[in-house]
Amino acid sequence: MEKKGKTILIIEDDAKIRRLVALYLDKEGYEVLEAADGEEGARLFERHDPCFVIMDLMLPKLSGEELCRRIRSDLRSDVPLIMLTAKGNEEDRIRGLEMGADDYVTKPFSPQELVVRVETVLRRTAHRCGKISYRGLTVKPMRGEARYNGETVPLTVHEFRLLHVLMRHPNQILSREQILEALYPNDTKLVVDRTIDVHVSKLRDKLDKVQADGDLIETVRGMGYRFAAY
Repeated sequence: MEKKGKTILIIEDDAKIRRLVALYLDKEGYEVLEAADGEEGARLFERHDPCFVIMDLMLPKLSGEELCRRIRSDLRSDVPLIMLTAKGNEEDRIRGLEMGADDYVTKPFSPQELVVRVETVLRRTAHRCGKISYRGLTVKPMRGEARYNGETVPLTVHEFRLLHVLMRHPNQILSREQILEALYPNDTKLVVDRTIDVHVSKLRDKLDKVQADGDLIETVRGMGYRFAAY
């Protein structure tokens, strides 16, 4: 299945539950990160800046409550978040929502239902997650920022816009004309195809310096370029 470009962080100390949830999310095309305790979850969150978080309330080393507070208050992130807990009374559910959770799921639960809840929350909070992530590379259009595994990739404005255009169409071949239209909608007649080739070459050079996971941007001879999100 084609990846959806959204990274979900699962923070759950029960390995069986964590792996089962990860399996279902992976089948639906999400990139999945896993943490077994609150401290590891905090590290992965700060390094990868995921687009969605599923966390247990009762976590070792750093509680779900404290981690949620850190995400919402210290890091000022409004990332969509679902809280998992064995507690099911109304007071606990209300407390979880007051901490900043977007939804609340009580154990035991159906992994399929959890996936549906994730999709529902994502639709409701789509405006809060404009970034795109594939193979460790993340672009944040609102910030004009690109990162590979947490490391900033220094790009010019044109290089960033080119990367964003390609990543918005993962695994699809875009002709030079299509890229020109996306980058210069009002000036396509003033810009030659060679301009795109130059930008792609410079962008590749910068990506090669920070990543070693094969070519991210592929040339399809006679057709154009493709961002390889496999």
